[in-house]
Amino acid sequence: MDTRLTQAQLSQVIAEIDRLSQLRDNELDREQVKQILQELNLPDDLLDDAIVQLRRREALAQQNQRHKIVISTVAIMIVGLIATVAVVQQKQHNKIARIAAIQDIVTLKDSTNSVTQFDRTKDAQVFYRVTLKNPPINDRLAVSCDWLDSTGERIHQSRFQTQEITRSPWTTFCFAPLSPQSKPGNWTVKMSIAERPISEETFVVK
Repeated sequence: MDTRLTQAQLSQVIAEIDRLSQLRDNELDREQVKQILQELNLPDDLLDDAIVQLRRREALAQQNQRHKIVISTVAIMIVGLIATVAVVQQKQHNKIARIAAIQDIVTLKDSTNSVTQFDRTKDAQVFYRVTLKNPPINDRLAVSCDWLDSTGERIHQSRFQTQEITRSPWTTFCFAPLSPQSKPGNWTVKMSIAERPISEETFVVK
């Protein structure tokens, strides 16, 4: 083993030897402890029990210290996780808050022209197309549409996730079925994104 030392290492070795020497000087052997007990007029036959109890208390103190460290570490991790989730949620909220509808029409399946009246005996479906500005690029949106008939009753709800958005503006749509049993009158469709109302339109069912 190479025992050559630099001046800095030598200083560290001397300091360590001094520390160990002081620790050894502070330690008492069994006979010294017994002598002290006798001088204090205490029974030395309890020495072993006392040492066992002392070791137990030291071990318990170390265990409690470890538990405190573990609990503190877990608490810090939980706080960090909560903070991270809050930041992510806030960012998502800000993304949703920026979205707005710049155009919306009620129409037929294969048409991009606005339709104001639908024949429940002929038209099987009603489509609602909405063009959005400021959608989050490379992300998807949770969209829902509520379809209310002339009495205000919700007769259909569409829930879906858009494809990955690649541009702005972005157009999405939802649809609802019509049948001869559908109630005639003024209907309303409302679109929401992540539960935030974004647009609505009314149309007539005959």
